[in-house]
Amino acid sequence: MHDLYEMKLTDAQWWACDIPGNIGWIIWIVCTVLCLRDEVSGYALLSLIPAALMLTGVAELISERIAKLGRILPKIRVLRGFGALTLGGLAGIVTAAGGMLLHVHGKQPFWMLAGALLCTVFACICYLGYRKKA
Repeated sequence: MHDLYEMKLTDAQWWACDIPGNIGWIIWIVCTVLCLRDEVSGYALLSLIPAALMLTGVAELISERIAKLGRILPKIRVLRGFGALTLGGLAGIVTAAGGMLLHVHGKQPFWMLAGALLCTVFACICYLGYRKKA
């Protein structure tokens, strides 16, 4: 049998994390698309890695909602959802910081850093909100 994990955050805590976390990954995706539209550069292509991780997490969370899963999930679903979002946000922080240091794509890396930070912080809070079910 697979180990199950239960979300221990309250509904209020969940919403306090969900909204800014969603804003974060949306900022990242929009900025990545804008970077690719402006110029297919190394930075724009590298930005696809955090985007893919973030979208993997979002797709998993949507599939959990469609399947009407509650706050109790197998570990693999927790990892594919909030784990992928957290990892995508962390990869985004590194990518955006590199873009800022290299002065590429104007102000996009600054916005992307803001989005990656939001995604990382709030996805990580949710990820850490899961505890092994007794």
